[in-house]
Amino acid sequence: MPKITKIEPKVKALPARKKVAAYARVSMETERLHHSLSAQVSYYSELIQKNPEWQYAGVYADEGISGTGTAKRPEFQRMLDDCEAGKIDIVLTKSISRFARNTVDLLETVRHLKELGIEVRFEKEHINSLSGDGEVMLTLLASFAQSESESISTNVKWGIRKRMQSGLPYANGHMQVYGYRWEGDEMVIVPEEAAIVRRIYQNFLDGKSRQETEKEFAAEGIKTRGGYRWVDSNLKVILTNVTYTGNMLYQKEYVVDPISKKTRKNRGELPQYYVENTHPAIISKETFDYVQAEMARRRELGCFGNKALTLNCFSTKIKCGLCGRSFVRSTRTNRAKMSLLGKKYTFWACTSHKKNNCPYCKSGTIREDVLKEECAKVLGTLEFDEDTFGERVKQITVPETGTMIFEFTDGSTLEHHWHRNAKKESWTDAHRKRASEYRKRHPVTRSDITCFTTKIRCEECGCNYRKQTTTMADGHKNAYWSCADKKTHPGKSLREDHLKEIIADVLGLEEFSEDAFKEHVDFISARGLTHLTFHLKDGTAAEREYEFRKEGIPWTDERREKQTKAIPDSLAPERSRKTSENTKRTRSEKHWDSKRK
Repeated sequence: MPKITKIEPKVKALPARKKVAAYARVSMETERLHHSLSAQVSYYSELIQKNPEWQYAGVYADEGISGTGTAKRPEFQRMLDDCEAGKIDIVLTKSISRFARNTVDLLETVRHLKELGIEVRFEKEHINSLSGDGEVMLTLLASFAQSESESISTNVKWGIRKRMQSGLPYANGHMQVYGYRWEGDEMVIVPEEAAIVRRIYQNFLDGKSRQETEKEFAAEGIKTRGGYRWVDSNLKVILTNVTYTGNMLYQKEYVVDPISKKTRKNRGELPQYYVENTHPAIISKETFDYVQAEMARRRELGCFGNKALTLNCFSTKIKCGLCGRSFVRSTRTNRAKMSLLGKKYTFWACTSHKKNNCPYCKSGTIREDVLKEECAKVLGTLEFDEDTFGERVKQITVPETGTMIFEFTDGSTLEHHWHRNAKKESWTDAHRKRASEYRKRHPVTRSDITCFTTKIRCEECGCNYRKQTTTMADGHKNAYWSCADKKTHPGKSLREDHLKEIIADVLGLEEFSEDAFKEHVDFISARGLTHLTFHLKDGTAAEREYEFRKEGIPWTDERREKQTKAIPDSLAPERSRKTSENTKRTRSEKHWDSKRK
């Protein structure tokens, strides 16, 4: 009988649908452009969903954001993240200028999407990024889009400068100024903020520095409009803003280019426009001018113009030979953790080394007492004299530790070398003894510190016991305490768990309690590692004998049988013969040596 096989008709597999998304953008938040953006979103949503070969992946829309950059466009960045995640195969956009007006950003983004296999279609220009000539056309047209953006920027700047020349108060836009608010195109005073502005100026006229005003406001809880603390930079802006006189100075800053959008202070590159009586004044013009003159005078004096600083004859006169910055005065407590040794001393160090911890500044520090001694040697006086130093020394440059280059007021210079091992000189035997006593009673803060640290002492040498940990064969760890002076007191140690049993017995507890130990036991003295004396905080003492216990892991029957079989194997005839020969040879050598002696 013939064999019959049924051949089923092949069903043609449907091609996978492409995941398609669209991107739309408008650069200004106006009602007309808002409708334009809504129209773009509706158009692309309908277009994608009508195509049976496409799968709708969404429409990404940025409103009121410039196209000269990509970093500050949240929807654009979200679209790129979805592309990275494989959620999009094709991106549709109206034109190159909607996608990006920056040639570099456009090409970098399109190339990155191309590497991911994602196609970008620009409808107006009829460009497909995956086509052969797509990138060439993109480069040319993107340059035109960037040029168009620069042209628009130039036209906008021209319009702003025309308004400035006309003296309009909103020529710079509605810039926010502390103390004022905008009502339409008019600036009006905010009474509460204006009172703060007047107080800032009055403080400065009273001789207070900006740092003093900053501390004063912080103590009273006075905050900026945004709820932040007043700082030196905020106060400087208030004191230098001519707007508070009722006049306006336009174009104090300018935008370098529309692509980077970096602003720069106008130091004569562009014309400025000073317009009088544009709005109500908070302070008088005479007061403002006096404050500017006083700020210039204080700036000329440098740090001496700030009475809030504590200065002396060395201030501004010691310069770092490596970075050129001034040395500043600081106070440090020597060994502050040891109350017996705590003593403050003053030193001078480079600003960059002190504040920024600059690794390249190796000029070091100089103690003030040493600095005075070395200056007295250079000036040839028995003792340091501030008046003499101020009259004769113009500046001291420190190129490295131990070297000072003196520049005198008469124009001469002198290189002076000094050496002072302050640490070694200050570390006397008395200091060393006090430090040792301090460390015995004040343990450092570490993870391995326990309640027994500094509490167990050797009666013979006075050293503290130290902790060691040993891992046993079964994996568990035992802690041991032994005298720090191992050369004088070698031998066994106190095992911590056994010590805890003795402490519980002394305190009358069923089991050891760390809190009870800290509360009742002052310290433990050990003599010969066998006799322990517990000195209690109530003035009494208790003595106990410490018994060493040799503990190990009990042998199992399997291990005992294995060892029994191994002994005969270790005593094989050949091995026994060699052992016997070695023993005889060793004995004969010892006998021969004894005869020679």
